[in-house]
Amino acid sequence: MKIKDCITILEQMAPLAYAEDFDNVGLLTGNKEDETTGILVCHDALETVISEAIAKKCNLIVCFHPIVFSGLKKITGANYVERAIIKAIKNDIAIYAVHTALDNHPKGVNYIFASALGLKNIKILIPKPNYIRKLITYTIPENAEEVRNALFDAGAGTIGNYENCSFNSQGIGTYMGNENSNPEIGERFEFVENNEIKIEVTFEKHLESKILKALFKSHTYEEVAYEIYELQNQHQNIGLGAIGVLEKPLSESEFLNMVKDKMQVTAIRHTEFLGKKIQKVAVLGGSGSFAIKNAIQAGADAFVTADLKYHNFYESENQLLLTDIGHFESERYTKNYIVDFLQKKIPNFAIVLSEENTNPVKYL
Repeated sequence: MKIKDCITILEQMAPLAYAEDFDNVGLLTGNKEDETTGILVCHDALETVISEAIAKKCNLIVCFHPIVFSGLKKITGANYVERAIIKAIKNDIAIYAVHTALDNHPKGVNYIFASALGLKNIKILIPKPNYIRKLITYTIPENAEEVRNALFDAGAGTIGNYENCSFNSQGIGTYMGNENSNPEIGERFEFVENNEIKIEVTFEKHLESKILKALFKSHTYEEVAYEIYELQNQHQNIGLGAIGVLEKPLSESEFLNMVKDKMQVTAIRHTEFLGKKIQKVAVLGGSGSFAIKNAIQAGADAFVTADLKYHNFYESENQLLLTDIGHFESERYTKNYIVDFLQKKIPNFAIVLSEENTNPVKYL
């Protein structure tokens, strides 16, 4: 199996199109045409992790955080990033990062986080905007079912928990071909009026090329008339953060102790207790200060995240219990999820969970 084949499987788990624009996901080092000897899954692809991959004969590292986040102007080994990259390249180690591509996935980082806390009825906290497209096309009634099914098979027509969604209306289509045309119906220079079906379907933007390929292959006309629009609708099943409910309400102290236990946390920073029960809980793995207002608007009793600064705690406005459990801690189960996914997709292949603890924050 080549590295590029592993990448295809990884994109099923975390499509790169789901990633935020600021992020640096995908293949960071290595040749995708190389044969894969084994896959090491880790949180951070540090130099020690590269050494572990070499020792365990894994030439592909799948990491959560991208070791190269912003541009490198020099690679001299002057810092931990450059040293890791140099070691990886010298030893033909490929590094592939998933980061926000998995953050935004409906079963990704935040679903894992919420599930670890025992939340039920889990939903996306901040649905992803500008991600839904609409395709409109026109064909004769005899061809409509074939076109619809081809579009559905390519991934179009999914809305929430429903598949094969489309809107179809009847009308009259007209055309006249020139000397270079080869019309399926009618002749060159003949004005043709046909009964046609207008088909409308929505799709995720990263599927556009696949959708168009299916359209052109299934459509009966020589020239396919179609339109694509970007919709303002938010994608309810893709986005950052998650929100759900506990099976039974807990006091604030009971809730924090439960979080410490479930997430294996040594210490939690939090706002002042408000004296109310905690049942509706929002979470966001990693740095989540930007989502405080979203958690309040969603009616959360508590928001669990990481990397909060001093003034961020004021933003709770005494409306919810704001908690910071640590960046690594909030994402700690992500690498286990990646390993489980790969083992199911590639059985009888070396998928190794890194033994390196790459959390740089220690507690006394």
